[in-house]
Amino acid sequence: MPLLNQTVLVSIGLLLAVWTVGAGWFVLEARRRARRGEAVQRQARRLARMIDEAPALPLLVRADGRIEGPSRLAGWLGLDAMPGYLSELDAGEHGLDEVELSRLMDAVRRAQKTGAPFRLALMPRGGTRSIAAHGHLADPQVSPGGAALVWFFDFSESEAELVKLRTETSAAKADFAGLSGLIEAAPLPMWFRGPDFKLRLVNSAYVKAVGAASADVVIAEGIELIEPVDRLSAAQVARQAASRMVPIERSLLATIKGQRRALRVTDLPLGDEGVAGYAVDIEEMEELIRQFRRFREAQREMLDTLSAGIAQFDDKRNLVFANQPFLRIFSVPQAWVVDTPPFDRVIDRLRDAGRLPEVRDFPEWRRERQSWFLAREPKEESWHLSDGTHLRVVGQPMPDGGLLMIFEDRTEQLQLSATRDTLLRTRTATFDNLFESLAVFAPDAKLQLWNRRFAADWGLDEEFLATHPRADVLLNQIAPQLKRPAQVGTIAQVIQGATLERKQRSGRLMLADGRHLALAGVPLPDGNGMLTVLDITDSQKAEQALRERNAALVEADAVKTRFIANMSYEFRTPLTSIGGFAELLQSGLAGALTEQQNDYVAAILSSVERLGEQIENVLDLSQSEAGTLPLKQEKVEVFPLLTQVVQERAERLSAARLTLDLRGDRSAGSVIGDARRLQRAFGQLVDNAIAATPEGGRILVEASRKRGAKLQVVVSDNGRGMEPAILVRALEGLKVSADGKSVERRQGLGLPLVRQVIEAHGGTLELMSEPGLGTSAIVVLP
Repeated sequence: MPLLNQTVLVSIGLLLAVWTVGAGWFVLEARRRARRGEAVQRQARRLARMIDEAPALPLLVRADGRIEGPSRLAGWLGLDAMPGYLSELDAGEHGLDEVELSRLMDAVRRAQKTGAPFRLALMPRGGTRSIAAHGHLADPQVSPGGAALVWFFDFSESEAELVKLRTETSAAKADFAGLSGLIEAAPLPMWFRGPDFKLRLVNSAYVKAVGAASADVVIAEGIELIEPVDRLSAAQVARQAASRMVPIERSLLATIKGQRRALRVTDLPLGDEGVAGYAVDIEEMEELIRQFRRFREAQREMLDTLSAGIAQFDDKRNLVFANQPFLRIFSVPQAWVVDTPPFDRVIDRLRDAGRLPEVRDFPEWRRERQSWFLAREPKEESWHLSDGTHLRVVGQPMPDGGLLMIFEDRTEQLQLSATRDTLLRTRTATFDNLFESLAVFAPDAKLQLWNRRFAADWGLDEEFLATHPRADVLLNQIAPQLKRPAQVGTIAQVIQGATLERKQRSGRLMLADGRHLALAGVPLPDGNGMLTVLDITDSQKAEQALRERNAALVEADAVKTRFIANMSYEFRTPLTSIGGFAELLQSGLAGALTEQQNDYVAAILSSVERLGEQIENVLDLSQSEAGTLPLKQEKVEVFPLLTQVVQERAERLSAARLTLDLRGDRSAGSVIGDARRLQRAFGQLVDNAIAATPEGGRILVEASRKRGAKLQVVVSDNGRGMEPAILVRALEGLKVSADGKSVERRQGLGLPLVRQVIEAHGGTLELMSEPGLGTSAIVVLP
């Protein structure tokens, strides 16, 4: 019993121990499972939370059509709660419409049967939400039996973005198409280079400029429009623009359609895409610039020729140009203008030089002139300087904001105006005190000016003349005072000739009271005509008396000429007898003569010869004055004739210790005339030279043929010479005194006869003399 109990107790103890251990194990396992369940629950809640926060929501569609999905998906579909079946997603005004649901159900069935995935875009009713459905066959661990798992994505924002992108893409395509068309139609060459800086795109203008067949040919052959400049090709310049990431603009020459043109070329870097470029033809602009420069230079050269001073200021109010009159008026050096001083400095300098008018408030005065830059109309004023200079100043605002100032020196003009006023008053006073009647008529025949004598001579009223009547009205008032009123037309012709025809005309009239008037019309420089009327009644009487006296004198001169001619012939007979008897006595027919008697006879013969020459001179002179001098028409060799004249006077030249130089030869030629009278004329010139030349002097006789086939003979000496007035008197037949400074009645006829003989042969005689240098007689014969 005790053993059993002991065994039983042991067994019970073991059982209790085992139970205790098992209970403990069960307790521990239960706790472990509880902890695992809590972890699973936490994980499930976390996964559910993640699904709620996920951008995609799942929908499990079983084979029998039942569905499982989060409530958030119901909100996306516009439902209050998820329905039990897929077909219930169409809830009338909410959920999917029939078309959308049919598409979804067909896709789900296809996926359940074939396992083919699908993608759909769904638009629930009554909203703007866009949902993308991506479905496939579900994993058996998720749902066995051929269920389908559909993931829904809300891409409403992405759809809006896609719409926006599509719109922008469409607009970009349209813009690109328009831009491409614009570039293609652009008249200037344009191109695009890729990252390798080779041509990738060119427009039609580029193709035409290089003369290529097409753009493909240009790109394929790499035909460049721009030639290398400074050893840099167009591609290298584009590379520089891309490396610097800044546009490069340059001006150069290029050949466009076979012509050299000026271009402005621009290379524009476009990031990693490449470099674009275009060329603008600036040839016309360059030509305009050159023309503008030439115009400006010509304008400034023209401004330098003006008498007015010109100063030009730019839009910054700096002096950019001043012509020479400006520099002269204001004593400004050219170097100072080159520095382009501002307007204020220019005014200050003019003030320091005393070339501005005196003003009380100079700063205010200067500000007023600065306002001329902003004026809309030209400003004009007068400057009276301290030295008496009067300037007219004009400020012309320029369209570019600058100012052109013109300084006209009117000092002389004002002086001339004052002088003109004085002259007008003097003219009026002179007109009124002349003995002639004066009247000035305009081209329209209106009376402009008249003097008091004009009104008095014609008996006209001053009030009538003050109306400046026309000539026809005035002549109607004058006509009754004429002896023959029809002669008023003579006055009209004189006025018309002076005003319209610009010719001088004259005439004479007789008044009814017996007075005689002389008319004259004179064209005036201002286009008017002046009528002068002079009372010549007394002069007419004196003229008639002079005519009668002149007729008597002419008759007396004719009687004198005939008397002299007759007396010359009468003197020849006894003179010839005296000479003949003297020659007989000299020859010894009457017996031998003593030495003294021979001297007397020689003196008689010399006097007879001289008296004969004087008689011949008187006869020739009288015949010449009467126009009856007989001249032989024969060929006369001039140089031999001059040689004979000189040889005949060899003894006189030797006795007077004079030297005579005869120049010329037979090349001087001949003339047609009277040899005897020409010899006497040249002999008289030589005799005059001998008489006027002191002892030891020199005489020159030269014969030469002038241009135009005229013969010239010069007889000159280095004697005392004569004053011009004395020289003229010598040609009139007066004898010159020994000192060459006075004249007296000479014995013989000399130079007057020489001049008449030379002129009778169609030639001229000219005397030239300088006191102390000698006299020259120049004879020109045809």
